[in-house]
Amino acid sequence: MERELLLLGLLRQQDTHGYQLHEFINRYLSTCTDMKKPTAYAVLDKMAARGWITIDHEGREGNRPRRRVYTITDAGEAEFQRLLRANLSQHHPVYFTNDIGIAFLDALPHTEALPLLQERRAAIDERLTYLRTLQPPHESPALILDHYLWHLQSELKWLDTLLERLND
Repeated sequence: MERELLLLGLLRQQDTHGYQLHEFINRYLSTCTDMKKPTAYAVLDKMAARGWITIDHEGREGNRPRRRVYTITDAGEAEFQRLLRANLSQHHPVYFTNDIGIAFLDALPHTEALPLLQERRAAIDERLTYLRTLQPPHESPALILDHYLWHLQSELKWLDTLLERLND
């Protein structure tokens, strides 16, 4: 459901080809999806088969294959609206897979665990620094980025508390 919602939502903004979709997702929406290019193309093909989008072909550049330009249909708009309402009304639990290691933290001496957690903290801080440089092209991706920044800032605060606790 999320993949279709994402792609239909992007196609509502403008007709585009797959490469542009993939680049936009990687740059501005990677905090909420890890959709790979082959997956995106497979979903686009399924949506075309369902009549939610059309595929037109543009001229080719050099030896490259002709570009496929995707356009949302009226049926696709109706499906987008249905998926959007369903997504906004639901809560999907977040799983913090990094916490699996925390579950076994007592298996390491604090002198070994502390530097590892400090490495994690540095990686989160580096990610935060990078994400703060992004300038999404319009408000909705900016809201997603803001949400993710809040999560990372909370993670840093929690991690600082854990590090203090282990240092005691």
